[in-house]
Amino acid sequence: MQDDPDDTMGLLADLTGATDPALRELAKRLAGRLFLDLARRGPMRPRGVGRLREQPFRPDGGDLDLDASLDAIAAARAAGEAVDPEGLRVRGWVTPATAIALVVDRSGSMGGAPLATSAVAAAAVACRVPGDYSVLSFGKEVVVPKSQDRDRPVEEVVDAVLALRGHGTTDVAAALTAAAEQLARSNAGRRIAVLLSDCRATEPGDVTAAARLVDELVIVAPEGDSAEAEALATAVGARVTVVGGPAGVPDALARVLET
Repeated sequence: MQDDPDDTMGLLADLTGATDPALRELAKRLAGRLFLDLARRGPMRPRGVGRLREQPFRPDGGDLDLDASLDAIAAARAAGEAVDPEGLRVRGWVTPATAIALVVDRSGSMGGAPLATSAVAAAAVACRVPGDYSVLSFGKEVVVPKSQDRDRPVEEVVDAVLALRGHGTTDVAAALTAAAEQLARSNAGRRIAVLLSDCRATEPGDVTAAARLVDELVIVAPEGDSAEAEALATAVGARVTVVGGPAGVPDALARVLET
């Protein structure tokens, strides 16, 4: 891990599909712990556009809202008692709840470092928005290891992603449409589709129209193979970044989500 973390995590990802049952289970346990540990090193919460809102009193919650707190202050003064903090209100900045749909490209050859990158991305998204996220993978068809409105332990989600093996063509339009459907199940104020792909579609479909179905799209493309991803981002106003391997996933997500 010290010498080459990407190769080490890629090897572990491959070993989770080993034919020897004992080796396979050991690799799964080790990979799950390692990937979650790496994911937790990144920022835990994406930022959003904050708004001033009236809130229950907290010493560090914001400025006292005198109008909203007047009844509690007057009652305490009339009774000659200290003001009950439960009756006070403050105005402070509140950022909207965030929902994320992670969309992982499993077309073509998927193993080693690319597979580990997908697993770390799933762990990182689960750490950032544990109550409101989904994970989808796609090649020719879209599968949903974790639905937006269903709870599933993050360890199981990571295992499900590690069980993916690449094959088939690439239906980017269907994947983005499915992500929009997952995000529609959320009541969050900010709903983001994170597309982990080179965006090279090999199935018919209007990728640009599908991308516009989601409220907010960010793309994480492989380093050195991002031309199609950048073109799609330009066409629909999405944010895009690149990642060189699994070790770079937390920083890559921070670049596109911390906006």
